[in-house]
Amino acid sequence: MCGAAPAAPVTVRGHQGMLVIMRFLRRQGVFCHTCALAVFRDMQADTLVMGWWGPLSVFITPFTLLANLGALSGIRRIPAPVTPGWRPPLDPGRPVFRRPAGILALVPLAVLGLLVLAVTALVVIGLVAGPDDSGSDDGTGTGSAGVTLKADSCARNDASWPAQELKPVDCGSPDAQYRVIDPKTGSCASGDYAAYAQYSDDGTSFCLRPLKGQAP
Repeated sequence: MCGAAPAAPVTVRGHQGMLVIMRFLRRQGVFCHTCALAVFRDMQADTLVMGWWGPLSVFITPFTLLANLGALSGIRRIPAPVTPGWRPPLDPGRPVFRRPAGILALVPLAVLGLLVLAVTALVVIGLVAGPDDSGSDDGTGTGSAGVTLKADSCARNDASWPAQELKPVDCGSPDAQYRVIDPKTGSCASGDYAAYAQYSDDGTSFCLRPLKGQAP
C-alpha cells in the first residue's frame, strides 16, 4: 500500500444493507501496521452504521463485525514500520468508538444486545419453571385431572360443554351450577349431565343436575 516494511497480508470485510439488496465488501492486500489499522477502522465504522438496513443484513452484520475482530488480532501482531515507504501511510484516525459513526452504532448494538438478553432470559425462565400442569387434562380432553367430586355436593364447569373442567364449590355459593348425584340406577335422569369418571375416587360417573336458575 505505502511501501513501508514490515508488512503482511490482511483482509478486512464490510457489509452494507439496503432494504431489498445488500453489498458484501472486502479490502485485501499487503499492509504495514499503520495502513492495516486504518483500513480496519474505516471498514468497521462504515459497517457499524450501514450494515443493519436490511432484513438479512441484521443477522449478517454482527458476524462481519466479529470476523473483523479476528483480522484486528492479526494486525496487532504486525510490527511497527521500520523501513519507510515511497508514500505516506494511510491515516488510522480515531478508534472506531470515538468516531461519530461508532457512537451512532451504539444504538443498534444496544438494541441487539437487549434482544439477545431478553430471549436468553425467557429460555432460562421456561427451563426453570417447566411445563404448567395446572388445569390440564389427562390426555383425553376431559378436564382437570386430580379433581374429585363427592355425591350430594355441588360443582361448576369452567369449560363449555361438552368439554368438562369441573371444580367443587359450596352449594351456597353463587358459582354453584350443578348438584352432584350418585346414579343408583346406573344412568342419569333426563336433563342431567354425566361427569367423566375421572372426577370420582372409584371410577363412578356422577350425574350433574343443573341447579334451579343455572344454565349449563
